[in-house]
Amino acid sequence: MSKKSAKISALIKRHRGKNLDPHYLCFFELFNAGLFYESHDVLEELWLPIRKEAGGDFYKGLIQLAGAFVHLQKSRLRPSAALFKLARTNLGKYPATHEQLDLGTILLLIHEWLAKLETGDYEKNPLTRSNAPQIGPAKFL
Repeated sequence: MSKKSAKISALIKRHRGKNLDPHYLCFFELFNAGLFYESHDVLEELWLPIRKEAGGDFYKGLIQLAGAFVHLQKSRLRPSAALFKLARTNLGKYPATHEQLDLGTILLLIHEWLAKLETGDYEKNPLTRSNAPQIGPAKFL
């Protein structure tokens, strides 16, 4: 087990035994805390073994969404926009609700953040501590 796997195992521990994969639930907990890099890592561990399977693009899209916010945290605005667009493409392949997540809301969120970047001509970072999004399955929020 790598150091990263041990850390992830500790992070997901409190989500074990619930109706959804603990990596998936922990992803939302970390994302909503503004720990976008960590949320990316946690979900990537779930995604890697299944990346070529039917649900792979769903998790890939969520990982890309988190990555877009990592770039915003680092004020890398154009790379953020590129990841928002990739996330939109991958998540757009799934029904309106998938894995108990309202993808319509997620796709709207992506649209809004892309609009903020484009309106600011990629010169002003729209992310602040007070406006970071909160996402997750209905039962999670």
